Amino acid sequence: MSTEILIIDDNSDIRNIINDLIVDAGHSTRLAANYNQALSEIDKKLPDLAIIDVKLDKSDNDGLELLSHIKTKNKDIPVIIITGHANVEMAIKALKSGAFEFIEKPFNQERLMNFINRAIENITLKNKNKDFENKLFYSYEIIGNSTSIEKVKNQINKFSLSESRIFINGPTGSGKELVARKIHKKSNRKNGPFIILNGALLDDKKYELELFGQEKSNGSISYGALEKSSGGILLIDEVSEIPLETQSKILRVLIDQKFKRIDGYHDIKVDVRIICSSNKDIKNEIELGNFREDLYHRLNVFEINLEPLSKRTSDIPLLIKYFSEKIALNYNLKKLDIDTNDSYLLNYNWPGNIRELRNLIERIAILSPDTNEKISNIIKESLKKSNETTFENKNPLSVPLKEARENFEKEYLVTQLKKFNGNISKTADFIGMERSALHRKLKGLGIKELN
Repeated sequence: MSTEILIIDDNSDIRNIINDLIVDAGHSTRLAANYNQALSEIDKKLPDLAIIDVKLDKSDNDGLELLSHIKTKNKDIPVIIITGHANVEMAIKALKSGAFEFIEKPFNQERLMNFINRAIENITLKNKNKDFENKLFYSYEIIGNSTSIEKVKNQINKFSLSESRIFINGPTGSGKELVARKIHKKSNRKNGPFIILNGALLDDKKYELELFGQEKSNGSISYGALEKSSGGILLIDEVSEIPLETQSKILRVLIDQKFKRIDGYHDIKVDVRIICSSNKDIKNEIELGNFREDLYHRLNVFEINLEPLSKRTSDIPLLIKYFSEKIALNYNLKKLDIDTNDSYLLNYNWPGNIRELRNLIERIAILSPDTNEKISNIIKESLKKSNETTFENKNPLSVPLKEARENFEKEYLVTQLKKFNGNISKTADFIGMERSALHRKLKGLGIKELN
């Protein structure tokens, strides 16, 4: 597939020379002779690469304004700046604004084509990486057989086919985005866009711009997340971070099913399904006055709750096996052999949840240790133990035999209980004890039975 390159220059001879070079190389082009034509072409469709003259018909640096306009829409699009009035200050300004390269007129055609080829390689590589990451994320499954995760799987299947809004609760790294993507994949909107607006990453002044877009005085349009996700799904991640003033405007959109862009005069109809997520206790945020209760009830038609990984320990061995195979396959690395019943992994509190576990497996895969001992060392160095005192972090030689034995039994039994999700019968069968004897042992060691 050929690359589409936008050529912006007020000199027709130069436009034609560059156009002929690019077409001969097998790429397609669009041309603009002045600032307004350029704006129109950029807003109509973003090119894969732009070549822009600094001085057009609006001002001495209107090419740099177009550079900034492109970068606000997509920072990855390479832009080559050309000028017949070059100086060091202008070159520095262009490069600081995000220009890929800066070339003076009259330019060497071979040098320009080298710049163009490198820019195309750059954007192609970035797009491939994005596609790979996107496919990788979409390829992940929701793994586990704990009661809570089975409930989530069933909810995804049921809720996907409706058009109702969904609210996903769960701590950071628990898989909220993955759940939203699975809903999109199974929904009637699966062929539409899936857009993410992360409330926690935006500056207070940019929420409405990112949501609603803007109509600028020069006639150009900046599209917001609501329009970008038309016909698809918009995930508002960490919705509790959105300011109250913007919350009221979102509520109005949900009621009226339309909105106006910033500085706009015409209503834009809304055709989007909204999914929201939060790692905060949203009801507590309502009580504190940080979130509108009426908006919450509009957004929370269906609710999905994701538990922290520490509360679904029985899923950890399955997740370790799954990520070990998946990451090794995706990165074409050696298959990992990680002990899925390692007490260190099962007893760790996992504050970063599934994301932290996946990152650990990826780290092990990339480092490619060749012995179980090296794998174990990577795990222990990577994870910081929770503050609970365990047999492992006490020197067994510094305590009496009875205390050392009790410490070992506590760690052993807690690990086995977690492995079997608190099921006393399965734990008793595995360790070779009578069920009643295990109850007495747990009580004697002061171990609370897991729910």
